Amino acid sequence: MPELPEVETTRRGIEPHLQGRTIVRTLVRQPRLRWPVPADLAQRLTGHQVASVGRRAKYLQIRLADHDGCLLVHLGMSGSLRLVEADQPAGRHDHVELWLDSGQILRYTDPRRFGAWLWSNGLQTHPLLARLGPEPLEADFHGEHLYQRSRGRSLAVKPFIMDNQVVVGVGNIYASEALFAAGIDPRRPAGRLTLDECQRLATEIRAVLDRAILQGGTTLRDFVGGDGQPGYFSQQLLVYGRAGEACSRCGQPLQDVRLGQRASVFCGHCQH
Repeated sequence: MPELPEVETTRRGIEPHLQGRTIVRTLVRQPRLRWPVPADLAQRLTGHQVASVGRRAKYLQIRLADHDGCLLVHLGMSGSLRLVEADQPAGRHDHVELWLDSGQILRYTDPRRFGAWLWSNGLQTHPLLARLGPEPLEADFHGEHLYQRSRGRSLAVKPFIMDNQVVVGVGNIYASEALFAAGIDPRRPAGRLTLDECQRLATEIRAVLDRAILQGGTTLRDFVGGDGQPGYFSQQLLVYGRAGEACSRCGQPLQDVRLGQRASVFCGHCQH
């Protein structure tokens, strides 16, 4: 599933091609995605100019210049957005297209159809966004926030930081990598972390996500960026997917445990 760096990479890839462009046609080939595509989506979008492409958690936000509403796009488990030329034929899994006055098409491909194209008249109150925690790359996310939210929590720290109501976008890959960088055992109860540990963990979450975005995200299964190119951060993973291999720090075999139904690889010697 594309995680926050993959979605941010997509946003950065498509925004220069959408911003200031007018949508001249909206084509919905398959409306049955995770939630039905609104029947009036073409009416809302066609003929309007794109003001910006933003992101909240893993939801892309395509805002229009002369409209208060906003298009929300979620890539689901296998979705991707690509800019193609108008003469490039659509494939079996190409479900939604925005035709631009530049002659290009923003094409949404989703083999599993777990993604979403939705319309929102109020981003702050939309049920999918209203209860989300802070963005991990913005100033309101810091160690003090993690410390206060973790008090009294017996939940293991890894699923704790993967909770979107605590902080958005820290998926399985990046939670594992950040905890390794911070030297924190993923099994520890979140409520037992010290303030210093929370500050270190917040710093490493930000650093891991920043590095992943710079590398274009992580290539897993079907993910590609907005330019059709895969990410390369997978080449830098130190623990995720490496159970049984030698730790890059101490040389001890990396261990594997399941937390919250997710595989978690860590070093029992370096992480405490």
